[in-house]
Amino acid sequence: MSARAEILVSGKAGEGEALVLTAPISFWGGVDPRTGRIADVRHPQHGEVIAGRVLFLPGTIGSSSASAVLMELVHNGRVPAALVLHEPDAILLLGLIVAREMGWETPMAVRLDRGAFDTYQGTAVTVAADGAVTVAV
Repeated sequence: MSARAEILVSGKAGEGEALVLTAPISFWGGVDPRTGRIADVRHPQHGEVIAGRVLFLPGTIGSSSASAVLMELVHNGRVPAALVLHEPDAILLLGLIVAREMGWETPMAVRLDRGAFDTYQGTAVTVAADGAVTVAV
């Protein structure tokens, strides 16, 4: 299975186990930047680790601090292998852009229709530099 996604922020192509979130998340308070673990006890995937995985985000719960948390994840080496968003989130993506400007290696961020998310659950996924989102073989 493969789909062409819109590139939102270029970065390092990524590969990892898909983590398809079933609910939007707030990075501020919802993700521990030291561990890359979902810390929000109300989130359905509480306790899951986003680090090194291809993270499918059905949405985010806004906070202007989300970009700082994402930057911390990059700096701490706990960032997802790639981010797949249903719709762009300028505040969140700003964290990747600033981290890249600081010389840190950042993952790709792409936009893909939410209806396709579930087909990737439980698979290893590659997000290529050209925006191809593919089940790894």
